[in-house]
Amino acid sequence: MIWQSLFLGVTFQFILVFGAYDLKNLNIWPMPESVEYGNTSLFLSKDFHLKTNGSKYLDASGILKDGFTRLLDVITANNVIEFNSKVDDSLLLQGMNVVIHSESDELQYDIDESYTLLIHANGNQNYAEIEAATVYGALHALQTFSQLCHFNFKSRKLVVTQIPWTITDRPRFSYRGLLIDTSRHYQPLPMIKKVIDSMAYAKLNVLHWHIVDTQAFPLEIPSFPKLWDGAYSSSERYTMAAAAEIVSYAKKRGINVLAELDVPGHAVSWGVGYPELWPSKNCTEPLDVSNEFTFKLINGVLSDFSKIFNYKFVHLGGDEVDTSCWSFTPRIKKWLEKQGFNESQAYEYFVLRAQKIAVSHGYEVINWEETFNSFGSKLDRKTVVHNWLGSGVAERVVKAGLRCIVSNQDSWYLDHLDATWQQFYTNEPLTNITEPKLQKLVLGGEVCMWGEHIDGSDIEQTIWPRAAAAAERLWTSFDKLAKKPEDVMTRLMHFRCLLNQRGVAAAPLDGPGRVAPIEPGSCYAQ
Repeated sequence: MIWQSLFLGVTFQFILVFGAYDLKNLNIWPMPESVEYGNTSLFLSKDFHLKTNGSKYLDASGILKDGFTRLLDVITANNVIEFNSKVDDSLLLQGMNVVIHSESDELQYDIDESYTLLIHANGNQNYAEIEAATVYGALHALQTFSQLCHFNFKSRKLVVTQIPWTITDRPRFSYRGLLIDTSRHYQPLPMIKKVIDSMAYAKLNVLHWHIVDTQAFPLEIPSFPKLWDGAYSSSERYTMAAAAEIVSYAKKRGINVLAELDVPGHAVSWGVGYPELWPSKNCTEPLDVSNEFTFKLINGVLSDFSKIFNYKFVHLGGDEVDTSCWSFTPRIKKWLEKQGFNESQAYEYFVLRAQKIAVSHGYEVINWEETFNSFGSKLDRKTVVHNWLGSGVAERVVKAGLRCIVSNQDSWYLDHLDATWQQFYTNEPLTNITEPKLQKLVLGGEVCMWGEHIDGSDIEQTIWPRAAAAAERLWTSFDKLAKKPEDVMTRLMHFRCLLNQRGVAAAPLDGPGRVAPIEPGSCYAQ
């Protein structure tokens, strides 16, 4: 068994952490809400095990058990642990007792993800203790515990230093997302799973799957099987069983999967299998607003989605719609005149009708901000507006009484390689939103990994570590966030090295996105 190399032996005085600048001795990312620690160490027992004494949660689906197994995997992944020397039982951490108060393992928006993690210096038979409202809070506690474990090169054993620990934690925002794009380039299933694993390390909890777009339609839709004729090739596709596997894999790590069906624009690939969706062969986007078959097909797709994607939200896009194709096509132009629509009104009609279809399948709808900018007062009142074009949008959205997700491209688009981790860290979703009732309408934020220049060869180093900088902004309470990015640089650098040690190809901090190491040197100096 294996672990990461970290220098041990530094002794710390017991402190209670109140502010953002007392954290220089703590290598935890994202930073918890409240931390107390001391100066004692315990070795992990060879038989370190899981108990659930006093827990209401029966773990019928194995989420907690699997999470504990993954914990053991990551803390033993980088050095061979030696157990040939005898250690006094009083110096051994024997296991972990997890108490979960909810019997349910339903994963949805706004579940309770809070937890408390206690590690005593003695007593309680030297068990770490986790208490959480839900199993997903417990999974976050396991992630935090994994960052407290280190390999001691003198003893060749795993140790937890700075005991006793008392950590109380909860997320600042309930929506902490990462978008991946499988239309511009196909992402293999193992790579999507690796991204999900790395999201869990940083306590991100929504994988926004931008499945289809203009370039490709790689997902099987049983109701309309010719749609995935729009895939790049016969091997660059996802079956519905594969999609279900992604949803299940993510759930076991506390991550919801948000599926996106971007309409009416960004949909040329739909017409490869069903050309009647195109206005004409020479004008292939947006989808034909005048054709009832268009909405029949959207209904079929969302019906199939609802069998797999059980997150309460579905994303219906609605961005970057050039409606000129409708007026240039004689039969659609005639339909517009009959309906009394101009192009803008037809765009509104399309979006609102698609929303109603989604609602009929039990979804609440997320749309890109152009829908709000164009006809915000007409949107379904449960619409979540997804900001991307720039700053100030969230403020206008919540003042209109709608909910918002922040992804402004100047700071949280990962494909913008000139954007630095400092920009990701300092981007504040609640800028100029001071009223508590309006702040509650901001669900959270999302970093976006658009795929024009991203495939399986470079996705990880383009996401990390900049996504981690945003993850702390979304998780950690505002009063614990650093006012200056340089105050967290060493800690983020440590987390980046931890990702590398766990097999995640996270790039150095020294530069903007996706840079290579400048010269030979320690991981902790890049």
